Amino acid sequence: MSEEVPAKGSILGKLVPARYVLAILGSIGMAIVYGLKVNLSVAMVAMVNHTAIHQKQEGSTHANITTDSTIEVCLPPGGVSNQTAKVEDGPFSWSEPLQGTLLSCYFWGYLVSQIPLAHVAENFSAKWVMLFSVAINVLCTLLTPVFTTAHYGGLIVMRVLEGVGGGASFPAMHVMIASWAPPSERMVMSTIIYVGTSAGTALSILMSGMLSAAWGWESIFYVMGVLSCIWMALWILLIQDNPNKQRFISAEERHMITSSLGTETKVEHHPKVPWGKVFKSVPFWAILIAHTCNNFGWYMFLIEIPFYMKQVLKFNVASNAALSALPYFPMIIFSIFLGKILDTLQSKGKISTTVARKTATSICTVIPGICLLVLCFIGCRHYEAVTVMSVGIVAMGAMFSGFLSNHIDIAPNFAGTLVALTNTAATLPGIIVPLFVGFVTHGNQNIGAWRIIFGVTIALFTLEFLVFVIFGSGAEQSWNRSGAQKEVEVKDEKTPLKDTAPSKA
Repeated sequence: MSEEVPAKGSILGKLVPARYVLAILGSIGMAIVYGLKVNLSVAMVAMVNHTAIHQKQEGSTHANITTDSTIEVCLPPGGVSNQTAKVEDGPFSWSEPLQGTLLSCYFWGYLVSQIPLAHVAENFSAKWVMLFSVAINVLCTLLTPVFTTAHYGGLIVMRVLEGVGGGASFPAMHVMIASWAPPSERMVMSTIIYVGTSAGTALSILMSGMLSAAWGWESIFYVMGVLSCIWMALWILLIQDNPNKQRFISAEERHMITSSLGTETKVEHHPKVPWGKVFKSVPFWAILIAHTCNNFGWYMFLIEIPFYMKQVLKFNVASNAALSALPYFPMIIFSIFLGKILDTLQSKGKISTTVARKTATSICTVIPGICLLVLCFIGCRHYEAVTVMSVGIVAMGAMFSGFLSNHIDIAPNFAGTLVALTNTAATLPGIIVPLFVGFVTHGNQNIGAWRIIFGVTIALFTLEFLVFVIFGSGAEQSWNRSGAQKEVEVKDEKTPLKDTAPSKA
């Protein structure tokens, strides 16, 4: 930790303390990363020549179009007159498997970048790692139309590089939260920051539909890329790695944060990660399994629901974008509200951190699982199906107060590394989901195919619920302590970091 700089007061005064300036800008940064991640899901609906693909399938001896009369085939809402028109066809005749590959290649870069960039964030600067995350996404987004027009291989390169940057976002923000959030506000600050992923998803889906309809698919990448540049300037000017480096903070707030975290004094070296103890930790494995299973459902909703609404429910592009984005706005409110309730109950001693994390994780598994089960049997009742999907997506917002912030509870000194490990494993569903959906729905775009997809997702939600409720924990683990301190079992889940920080060399 660097020497302390003079505290000059928050730029927004007492109304918005410096730690919440960080939370708000962190949330916007996560919104940008996620918005630029999912925009291709909506853009591809306008980029693909659906008529040409359909004609190829009809003429292929291998396109086994389902003709089972027991499978219900939906008409567009409002009848055949509302059928999507030819004007929605784009220039690219990409097959469903290739579309799945293009959507999944983002996660190839995501896989390789998280652990090394988590090390950089913990040992050098989480602020600059987060800036890198956004900057490379912005640059590749602006270049996407040019490279895609040249060859779909160019789109693959851009998406892989975006994934490299995206992989840095969670480790960087976990390190920032561990340095900035007092234990009594950790849950609500984490929720504010990570709910940006929902806001970015919603705005990206909505903007992508509007921009595509008005100015063509290329405008999605140009407009969103340019707007994101504003955030980078604000982040550089207003954010620092920890309160001791921040000028735009009051002396009182700085003391409150550092005293609660035990970071008043300078630490020369970040402790080494106790890899053996991490991989023997049951609570760590509970987070990893929960994170991986939940991401399968999350990416299914995030990436594939626009295709479900297009292929099965037959919504047109404009309706598709609006209805796909709709659930993410109430999800933001629900997520922050739940985080505040759990923080309040915890601070009053009504529940422990463990109970809070398990409660939130239960909400984000049980309710979406039930919604998917209902969706399997709701058929072509368009707006009832949209309502059920919306409830499931809103409930998934509980993950921000559940397993997704649990790394900071069990080992705040290694929060960036832990989230990099679990998020690396949880990246695999991001690769698998588009390929799996593309395989199941290839030449078989009906409710029956999607029931298979929903059934697999329900099974993984069930596994996540059982593992985390049985084995999850909110208690700080003994291996978080290092240096000359003796490792002992921690009983108090609210133990401040000053009692666990490594001793000065």
